[in-house]
Amino acid sequence: MIDKNAVGKTGVPFSLEVERGKIHEFARATHARHADYFSEQPIAPPTFLTTMFFWEAYVEGANPWHFVQMDQKRGMHAEQEYTFHGPPPCAGTRLTCQSRITEIYEKAGKRGGLLTFAVMVTEFRDQSGQLVAEARMTGVETARPPSEP
Repeated sequence: MIDKNAVGKTGVPFSLEVERGKIHEFARATHARHADYFSEQPIAPPTFLTTMFFWEAYVEGANPWHFVQMDQKRGMHAEQEYTFHGPPPCAGTRLTCQSRITEIYEKAGKRGGLLTFAVMVTEFRDQSGQLVAEARMTGVETARPPSEP
């Protein structure tokens, strides 16, 4: 069951190096064909920032999602959204990232009963501290396992 006390919990900062080769690999893996992803100084595809989960996992205390305590038998990833405050980062950029649980709310469901949503926002800041982008991840947990149709 989701713990509403998770709101406001923040992970420790961690770094994400935006690397040329990783941009190329990500673009190829997602079948992106835009020339800007394969240039000498490529820009990162918008969803490239999802790779931050790989780096966050190496820094103890960086991911605050465990505070949510979502039951994985009744939980799922509901939404992922990216907001950019300028152009996407390019190769050679070092981003400092920090994740926090920003809200937990409920909505009436049908088959699974009450739905509880939890939102985690990760901020991405450049070397000067400027906010480059935000990733908003929403998870949802049903009150009970959905019944068969």
